[in-house]
Amino acid sequence: MTPQPPPVPDNAQGRPRRVGVEIEFAGLPPRDTACLVQELFGGEVVVLSPHRLKVSGARWGDFGIELDTQYAHPDERLVDHEAYRDSEWERMRQEFHERTRELIGDVVTGLVPTEIICPPVPWNELDDLDALFVALREHGAKGTDASLLYGFGLHLNPEAPSLEVESLLAHLRAYLLTAGWLREQIRVDITREVLPHANPFPRAYVLKVLDPGYAPDLETLVDDYLEYNDTRNRELDMLPLFAHLHPEHPHELLANRLVHPRPTYHYRLPNAQLSEPGWGATQEWNRWLEVETLAAAPDTLAERAANYLARHRPAWPIRAWQALRRRFAHS
Repeated sequence: MTPQPPPVPDNAQGRPRRVGVEIEFAGLPPRDTACLVQELFGGEVVVLSPHRLKVSGARWGDFGIELDTQYAHPDERLVDHEAYRDSEWERMRQEFHERTRELIGDVVTGLVPTEIICPPVPWNELDDLDALFVALREHGAKGTDASLLYGFGLHLNPEAPSLEVESLLAHLRAYLLTAGWLREQIRVDITREVLPHANPFPRAYVLKVLDPGYAPDLETLVDDYLEYNDTRNRELDMLPLFAHLHPEHPHELLANRLVHPRPTYHYRLPNAQLSEPGWGATQEWNRWLEVETLAAAPDTLAERAANYLARHRPAWPIRAWQALRRRFAHS
């Protein structure tokens, strides 16, 4: 499958926009996965801790590979390298902590997913990255549909074509209008529907954002998002982008250590369809482009938003207000 070009193919530096890709799966532990990535894309395997590795200096940059649970890895807030050198007691405490986390990882391997965090890849090279998905399948990696317990996903982090608030709002509106179609195309797994990781946006927020009179500045856009979406678990997670654009914002969620500021949209909806031949990042990128295409067509975007509001906005408050106006006009 060939990656299709976005409406804005290049970034501000004149280079093809890049896409970060994250994939979760079972059946292949981190060490074996790291070796597989190295075989495909070069680089050097670096063991950061027993269940967290990276492939450094590979094609496109560094790949991160780890068990996707914080409890399988040493907590850096509890590791003091200077105290480790100076205190026997501190050495014992830190070694106990690290060994405990290693044992937890050993126990949960196979129950929690292995995750690959790919470096940003130019959109026009995503088909080369798809070799990774073929290799994972051939080496026994299991995706979302392999078990009812597997709520695994693939995340795309497309580099935003513009950081102007008008572009951010257009893409957010386009996503809200396209989300239903995307869910139908992806056939989101029932386990992932039950789990909170890719929840849809609340209707009240959708109606607010699609209102043609909604024209926020960045501060208002961020504040409104946080008011209605006080969570990381949205199908289109805007927090990494907002944390990048507004690093001084006081909301604790934007300072959460699991929110990594970056100038990208964080699209969390797709399943990890490793059992499906030909599936990969390219297919999900081509689906995502429905959002970017709509965002780049303001007249169509406005028309679809108006149609959505006509179908879904409650009519009774409008009728009641009109009745009150007529009543006062004749009093």
